[in-house]
Amino acid sequence: MSDQAKKPTIGFVNLGCTKNQVDAEVMLGSLSATGFELTSKSDHAEVVIVNTCGFIEEAKQESINAIIEYGRLKKTGACRVLIAAGCLAQRYQDDLLKELPELDAVVGTGEIGRIADICRTLLNPTPSTPRSWMAPPPYLYDELAPRIRLGKMHTAYVKIAEGCNRNCTFCAIPLMRGKQRSRPIESIVKEAEQLADQGVKELSLISQDTVNYGADLGVRDGLTGLLRELVKVKGLRWIRPFYLYPQQVTDELMDLYAGKERLAKYIDMPLQHINDTMLKRMHRLGDRASITRLVQRLRQRIPGLTFRTAFIVGFPGESEQAFAELKAYLVQMQFDRVAVFLYSDEEGTPAALLDGKVDRAIMEERRNELLALQEGICLQKSRAKVGATMEVLVDGPSEEAEGLWEARHEGQGPEIDGVVYVNKGQVAPGDLVKATITDATAYDLVGRVEGECPQAARSSPLIMAPPSTHWR
Repeated sequence: MSDQAKKPTIGFVNLGCTKNQVDAEVMLGSLSATGFELTSKSDHAEVVIVNTCGFIEEAKQESINAIIEYGRLKKTGACRVLIAAGCLAQRYQDDLLKELPELDAVVGTGEIGRIADICRTLLNPTPSTPRSWMAPPPYLYDELAPRIRLGKMHTAYVKIAEGCNRNCTFCAIPLMRGKQRSRPIESIVKEAEQLADQGVKELSLISQDTVNYGADLGVRDGLTGLLRELVKVKGLRWIRPFYLYPQQVTDELMDLYAGKERLAKYIDMPLQHINDTMLKRMHRLGDRASITRLVQRLRQRIPGLTFRTAFIVGFPGESEQAFAELKAYLVQMQFDRVAVFLYSDEEGTPAALLDGKVDRAIMEERRNELLALQEGICLQKSRAKVGATMEVLVDGPSEEAEGLWEARHEGQGPEIDGVVYVNKGQVAPGDLVKATITDATAYDLVGRVEGECPQAARSSPLIMAPPSTHWR
């Protein structure tokens, strides 16, 4: 094959959240479908794309470090074009191009659908070729977009909407992703059917404000309507919506969770804080009393519910008293899973202008206190599962514990909630099996597979996306 006939090679680095992961999968699918060759060998890539995150300070720094790291390939490898895509690129395009001369271009969240054309243009530049590829972020993929999925083939993320209409004072997402734009139900259902045909057993629905799905389309109770259609898709076992805002959770939605077996009895609802003053300063709707009533109703109406939440410590004005109230609330409510984030000033957000800033060392101390408290709660809850037999979805051989396989029960979301280590029985990735829990730590369980898995006779390694899709 002549040099002219060779496919240009692409190396891809994906950072950030699961919404970024879907964007990465769509970009990779588009590039592969239009004649690019994906490579996992960093020094062989002619084009390197870093899909950046700009949510909080730590994520920004990670993205910048990655750009610098892979920028060295312009001297030591085959790299001719280095691109920063994603949220950080959307928000800080001028700063990135000024401060990181190794960058050839920045591509915003509104240009994801044009990534292949942009790469070809940058590989054959002219004096007028732009370095900044930006458009308002109207782009929203659909079921026709080619995707190369990252990770395990039996679980998938589906983005049901983009952007956000909330005005939380600490959040820069609307600045990077725009207003909420929901996909039509028909498009999501078709994608779910395609994924099920590919062997997907678990579908994680993601957006910035999932419970508000469809509001921009004029659809009332849109999430409930969407879930009613998704539970009909053959082959799916667990459908798991993420990031439910506390308000707009209707009785109909609760009844659907309780009555449909395919809806995982699992709710991820970031509460952010529980002190009324903090909630007001954050521009969160509701107060401690209404949030508590909602959590209690969810637990009463959805038997076996796993409740995951997240809090921010160190928000401007968070006093010792407000933090003590948050600590006491964790003890009172006994949440199943809790994530804790440090507040960071985000340029352009109202919270950045608030007084009462909290020292970072105090923030870190508060986070550690909450996590230590929650670890004890999780340990009690895990130990209570010893002796129980439950259905688990097998993910594959463990990278942490040699000789064991990892699986997850209904109350464990992918990549964030711990695993069930399976220490006996024949299993394969994607199998749904019964396991009796024999031991427990705070976040992980150990289980013994009951009986022989009906699919265990097949010889199958851990099925991953092609290794050329990303390096990290």
